[in-house]
Amino acid sequence: MDAAKATNAAHEDLRWGALSDLPGHPMMWVLILTEVVTFGLLFLTFAVTMAVHPDLFAAGQAQLDPALGGVNTLVLITSGWLAALAVEARSAGRRGMAQRQLGGAMALGLVFIAIKLAEYAVKAEAGIGLETDTFFTLYFLLTGFHLLHVVLGIVILAAVALSDSVENLKTGTAFWHMVDLVWVVMYPLVYLIG
Repeated sequence: MDAAKATNAAHEDLRWGALSDLPGHPMMWVLILTEVVTFGLLFLTFAVTMAVHPDLFAAGQAQLDPALGGVNTLVLITSGWLAALAVEARSAGRRGMAQRQLGGAMALGLVFIAIKLAEYAVKAEAGIGLETDTFFTLYFLLTGFHLLHVVLGIVILAAVALSDSVENLKTGTAFWHMVDLVWVVMYPLVYLIG
């Protein structure tokens, strides 16, 4: 039986090619690569449109709160760090510690959501919405799409916390790190560069 399992594992590694060397399940990496390309295209659209309409984008950015965006950056980076520590703890057999660290990562994800929703509420009170102008259309599309990924990331972390094998934790945290990375690129592009 062990020889059959080893043969199946070898065949599975061959099917995924280079993706088999990445931490977690290779199918998650297919999803991550798809999401990175999608966000990359959105970032390119934002940057090109900013180059074409610099005054409009400068006026839009002046209405954003870069301090809140900065706080959210720190929140997500810290959350990603806790998720990485959870994988290390689980790999070392410290299941309880891994669970607490995953809980902290998810709690910080909820903090990110609360800050972003508060930011949206301030915009709504000022009469700013998706159709205000090109800047805010792209702002809400980019940040809203990312916000949906934060929600999905929290769901994924919760799922792998319930079935917390090292492989599952690596798979879930790989997605969470993608969410972090996207925000680290999005924050300066949307809030600071102008």
